[in-house]
Amino acid sequence: MGPQARPGVTALAVAVLALLAERPMHPYEMYQLLIRRGEDVLVKVRPGSLYHTVARLAEHELVRAEGVDRSGNRPERTTYRITELGEQALRNKIAEVIRYPHAEYPMFPLALAEAHNLPAADVTALLQERLRHLRADIEDFDRMTDWATENHVPRRYWIVLPYLRATVGAEIAWIDGFLAELGSGALEWERFDPESGARIAGPEHPWADAGHPERPPVPRRAAAASP
Repeated sequence: MGPQARPGVTALAVAVLALLAERPMHPYEMYQLLIRRGEDVLVKVRPGSLYHTVARLAEHELVRAEGVDRSGNRPERTTYRITELGEQALRNKIAEVIRYPHAEYPMFPLALAEAHNLPAADVTALLQERLRHLRADIEDFDRMTDWATENHVPRRYWIVLPYLRATVGAEIAWIDGFLAELGSGALEWERFDPESGARIAGPEHPWADAGHPERPPVPRRAAAASP
């Protein structure tokens, strides 16, 4: 099978390959370990999708079945081992993601860009609720960091925690500033009819107005991805 036939390595595939780089294990053990380590904050983990991912990795020779284990009345469980191709695919994918900031298209920036479709009061209430969730995330990251420190877990295994804390902290700071600007009236907002809730028609979005003499700037990554 040539390299061009190999699949893209998904986020869950990275998690699976990384577990098997530690030692052979069966899919249910992988699932339990990912949850126990709290790695479901990094990748969406579901038993069905994990089993499907393992099957695809085996199909493309990145992992191989090593044996079947049966304990008591439990169903048979196939143990998998990472192959040399799998180790190379894992390292290549990690290096690729670290090297270049690919656009991942999370939903929050899109919702924020279109938030002017909601009344300012609604946006304020929704963002205040989001802040409560984000501050709870900060508490969770701190609790996990404290546990890792107290239990002398080498930092290389949880270096992602301060990164996550910093990114969430930056989002909290930005939202706090945005809410202050929106609440003071310094930020002009769309107008809505207080009775019907309908938006009062205003000018069209001016950013890419066809009549504008200059083309607006676009991110370099977006431009590079354009056909």
